[in-house]
Amino acid sequence: MRNSVVKWRPSGDQIQRSQMHHFLLRAEQSAGRKLPDYYSLWRWSVENKEPFWTLVWDFCNVLGDRGGTVYQPGSCMQDGRFFPDSRLNFAENLLRRRDEAVALVFKGEDRIERSLTYKELYRQVSQVRRGLQNLGIVAGDRVAGYLPNVPEAIIAMLAATSLGAIWSSASPDFGVQGVLDRFGQIEPKILFVVDGYYYGGKEIDCRDRIQEVVAQLPSLKKTVIIQYLKSGIAHLAAEPFDAFRNAFKSEEIKFDRFPFNQPLYIMFSSGTTGIPKCIVHGAGGTLLQHLKEHVLHCDIRQNDRVFYFTTCGWMMWNWLVSGLATGAALLLYDGSPFYPDGYTLFRFAEKYQCTLFGTSAKYIDALRTNGMVPQGKFALDSIRMMTSTGSPLAYEGFDYVYDRVLPNVHLASISGGTDIVSCFVLGNPLSPVYRGEIQGAGLGMDVDVFDEAGRPLPQGKGELVCKTPFPSMPVGFWNDPQGQKYSKAYFEKFPGIWCHGDWCEWTPNRGLIIHGRSDTTLNPGGVRIGTAEIYRLVEQLPEIKESIAVGQDWEGDVRVILFVVLKAGVVLNEALINKIKKMVRDGASPRHVPAKVIAVADIPRTKSGKITELAVREVIHNRPIKNIEALANPEALKLYEGLTELKIV
Repeated sequence: MRNSVVKWRPSGDQIQRSQMHHFLLRAEQSAGRKLPDYYSLWRWSVENKEPFWTLVWDFCNVLGDRGGTVYQPGSCMQDGRFFPDSRLNFAENLLRRRDEAVALVFKGEDRIERSLTYKELYRQVSQVRRGLQNLGIVAGDRVAGYLPNVPEAIIAMLAATSLGAIWSSASPDFGVQGVLDRFGQIEPKILFVVDGYYYGGKEIDCRDRIQEVVAQLPSLKKTVIIQYLKSGIAHLAAEPFDAFRNAFKSEEIKFDRFPFNQPLYIMFSSGTTGIPKCIVHGAGGTLLQHLKEHVLHCDIRQNDRVFYFTTCGWMMWNWLVSGLATGAALLLYDGSPFYPDGYTLFRFAEKYQCTLFGTSAKYIDALRTNGMVPQGKFALDSIRMMTSTGSPLAYEGFDYVYDRVLPNVHLASISGGTDIVSCFVLGNPLSPVYRGEIQGAGLGMDVDVFDEAGRPLPQGKGELVCKTPFPSMPVGFWNDPQGQKYSKAYFEKFPGIWCHGDWCEWTPNRGLIIHGRSDTTLNPGGVRIGTAEIYRLVEQLPEIKESIAVGQDWEGDVRVILFVVLKAGVVLNEALINKIKKMVRDGASPRHVPAKVIAVADIPRTKSGKITELAVREVIHNRPIKNIEALANPEALKLYEGLTELKIV
């Protein structure tokens, strides 16, 4: 079986050294029995919530008062409460280290490169915090950032959350309406912005957009601007970041400690089918879940160098920032990953001895299809783990990483989302990596696969669910006092069970394969098909750069329509169409074969880089896109309007 090919297996020494192994030994003491492998540890973790989460708190050295109660069940899943008596401060946990070791390294394409020590980070957070206090910011107030992935974004977030305020951010490639659709709902009092940013070697000026946004946010008391491009800002009603910070001397921070569910972040759904949902995440659940994933699943240690290619508009930024709680240094990159060429991130990783290299499946696929071979060009031996998320990593993506990038790396495909600001399924250092598979469910995450009737599916494809509560469930949605939107989003399909919206299946190795989003599965002849299954096959062809598949309502059924972006110089003729269809038929099934194959110049995607089948499906059915501002390239949708090919058999 193709999914039984082992791509990586930890050595006995690697297992013995891992923090997960030491945690397992502690868990065995608590359980009073041997836990011979990761699956046994996982099973114990979901069946014994109180001892497991207590052990996570202690093992990861959470700063705070744990309280007496670990887990308090509710009348339904979303009412379950973890550590209801505890008190902690999120920022205190990320600022526990205050020495001269490097905390942040930042690179902005080929223009800017700088670093901050933990001591300097603490000093600047203290100054900005005093500035916020001077403006009257208190617990529960919203502070927002319209920012690139720069150190100042982390400084502002830590300053705000140290006060118990709620942080929310968007990347500067969002248009005015996209920002207002988000921040307009949560009414921030302070907005941190940037004069512009670099992308693909170009300067992108943000000042006009900032003026429009600020004018339409009446809740604002102050706008603080980072002069990244060193542009003139005299015409803007904004205070320079350096002046705002330097108006106050640093001092020892007195961290007030708040309840476990004190709101920490407001994050937003992608918003491609309507105005974005405002998802509120609590400080304790976010911290505990991230520490579990960083320390145990990713084996991040003090002085490691952790990199994730992300923007401030994607949840992986929030995930990355929590790495400070381990005492590791964060490697921040802002700009195009393909400027000046496709090797720029590997140069960055080599220079700063990266230990965890995080990216998207689409990035790995782009490297593969463009024939990039980092192996041998760069000294990447420092990288112990490579993680991939954003969309399913195909079998060929696994092959590419091991054949062309790092032959001995621990490659972990991970998946979760903005909804839980963390992962449901991810890697672990105790188990082998099988080709095309996510290693397994995260500790404490009672994950399963259900059929349409809500029954567990040991084999076959179904809905990804979580059957019992976990700490990083949202505190709720903003402006949803009765919790109706929250319940509808996750608990409507299977009452009392979290339904995540991923179409997936268990493997014989107790791993998981995700085939795409449930709401974009295709349904020809009543048989549900995951789009990732089609992409995996089609994008192996040398003529194809990228593809997107949607279902078109047709004569009382649904037919599969495949749009392809071709490599330069390639023409979509009958021979290539037949080649594509044969590839899909032989590699998947006759039901997967597209009824139509149509060439397009571009594929619409969200700000975080995910292709958006939903938007394309709406366009080909002549239905309006409710929130076009959620797209990074909305102009691409015009390529799908009024196509003659979709009007004929």
